[in-house]
Amino acid sequence: MERHAGEDRSSGVLLSNRAVFASSDLDEVRGEVAKVFCPHRLDLAGHANLLSARFNSVQLGSVRVSYLDYGGDVHIEPGELGTFFLVMIPLDGQSLIRAGSEEIVSTTSLAALPSPTRHLDMRWAAGCPQLVIKFERASVERSLEQMLGEPVGEPLVFDLGMDLTTGWTRSWRDMADLLVREGERDDGLGGHPLAIAHLENALVSLLLTMQPSNYQERLTAPRQAALPKVVRRAMEFVEGHAHLPLTTADIAGAVAVSGRSLQEGFRAHLGLTPMAYLRRVRMTRVHEELKAADPARATVTTVAARWGFLHQGRFAAQYRERYGLPPSETLRRGPASGG
Repeated sequence: MERHAGEDRSSGVLLSNRAVFASSDLDEVRGEVAKVFCPHRLDLAGHANLLSARFNSVQLGSVRVSYLDYGGDVHIEPGELGTFFLVMIPLDGQSLIRAGSEEIVSTTSLAALPSPTRHLDMRWAAGCPQLVIKFERASVERSLEQMLGEPVGEPLVFDLGMDLTTGWTRSWRDMADLLVREGERDDGLGGHPLAIAHLENALVSLLLTMQPSNYQERLTAPRQAALPKVVRRAMEFVEGHAHLPLTTADIAGAVAVSGRSLQEGFRAHLGLTPMAYLRRVRMTRVHEELKAADPARATVTTVAARWGFLHQGRFAAQYRERYGLPPSETLRRGPASGG
């Protein structure tokens, strides 16, 4: 079986230290899984003795990351999910997924992305543990509205199959693996809401712009560039709110333009994307905080994570490129440092 980040190397199980239950009792399994997702029909498709379910799960911000393995062949029928989207990635084996009029055989190369307004019916084969990522419908639709610059009319419906062999989905899976890895750590990014929100926003934005849906054409259509005064207002908003988990859609909403229009305006007038400008502002804040910090009490890692920089090596290289010295040196010099 192919292994991914966050996987227990000895047992092949994700999130092994975040156990919810392990059980062979069908009613208990159904009830415990329903607490995290929704009420559903669960029947054995094979011999009862083959049921050996294991469920590990952790909440990170508004996203829930789970490992679910039933052990045996099962039939699962939640109906309409209603309040959430799922991305279900088999770690081995295969499952038959029906959502509305669509049907796929989901494998390690083809994830399933059922939408909340489509009737969902599934058959998971024995030996098909899955990584399941749950996104709240309200959060996804809010991001969609901000990107469009207008309210959502008809419900968002993604294509059911998500090809995991494409370039963007490999990047998406890398970020999902990072969520898993951090979910396993007691001292991980779970304690840094800004960093987790940054990851969630990136995952949702990629899904909205790259995964085929009934809104994809509108999201990717060319938009008129924002006027310079709008860009200036957006810059001021970023500078005043850089400590918050901002997205391009948040910034666009604050200045009453669409996300696409704002991106075009930033590229035309600054040569940057809004998120690149946000990272520049946050880098400045890190620099200022390191200069003012007591090196006996602060660490570069803590300060950088507080401002949403998740990869320390990449952050240190970007910091050195901008300021001409490593961040640790700025911190070491303490409050007397000029930069």
